[in-house]
Amino acid sequence: MSKLTKAKDFKKSKSGTYLSMATTAFGALGVAKQIKKARTEQDTLRLIDATVSAVAIVTGLAILYRELKRLGDDDVLLG
Repeated sequence: MSKLTKAKDFKKSKSGTYLSMATTAFGALGVAKQIKKARTEQDTLRLIDATVSAVAIVTGLAILYRELKRLGDDDVLLG
């Protein structure tokens, strides 16, 4: 397997999935700041926007977790 193919398959590996989960979770910090600011300023529209973003992050993490469970022992980088 070429290095380029391995690099492309990284997203389908356990390591790639963990990295995606970490990146998505890191985005939650920005959303938390956005929610705090919206509450301080009593900006309902920004609060709704931040809430929708938070729901998207939770959904994304759930999808990545499901993908991680599906990978099991079929890790692309190991085989």
